[in-house]
Amino acid sequence: MSRKTHKIFKQSGVIPYRVKDGKIEVLLITNRSRENWVVPKGGLCKGMSPPDSAAKEAWEEAGVIGQVNTQKLGVYKYRKRGNTYRVNLFLLPVESVLEDWPEASQRERQWLDVKKAVNLVKEASLKRILKTSKNQVKI
Repeated sequence: MSRKTHKIFKQSGVIPYRVKDGKIEVLLITNRSRENWVVPKGGLCKGMSPPDSAAKEAWEEAGVIGQVNTQKLGVYKYRKRGNTYRVNLFLLPVESVLEDWPEASQRERQWLDVKKAVNLVKEASLKRILKTSKNQVKI
């Protein structure tokens, strides 16, 4: 019996953040079914670097704009419909929050302190990266 080899799909994503009243807040969004809280992420766009691709996802999925930090924050994997996805995560200091964006009708978004965000996400490896993200932010 031969084992089926699984392709790992590469994605990039961001942890959007802002500093409000001296405290770091991160932005989480729901997946399209609005069942889980996640960070903006998606497949790599042809001809775009992983940070630029992640910035595009932040605009499409969360309606936020900023200059992505090109230093990779971490990597996490998740499974969906039998596929494995490997996500390179970057920090995104948010400069603009749009009232209207491509996936506004498909998702909710919420600013949270890091501890609450960690409690809402399901993926253990994403929780770990979120916990360390606040150490990378300069207030």
